[in-house]
Amino acid sequence: MAPLVGVELIQTPVQLYRYLLRCCRQLPSSAMQQHYRHAIRQGYNSHSDEDDPERIQMIIQRAIKDAEWILHQYTKK
Repeated sequence: MAPLVGVELIQTPVQLYRYLLRCCRQLPSSAMQQHYRHAIRQGYNSHSDEDDPERIQMIIQRAIKDAEWILHQYTKK
């Protein structure tokens, strides 16, 4: 599954949050979409106090990879 357009432009946590919410729209069922939207919101809230730029970039890269993996798993069936 190809990533959404603009993934290379994600530099801030808010941009990541919006990207992940857009990824949720590609999931097949509304229950799945709701589950992952909740998980995204929880992850955003739990990391909202991060101030180390390296750690923030690491979290962004990992979240993008995880989102691509999830989309690949659910859309290939």
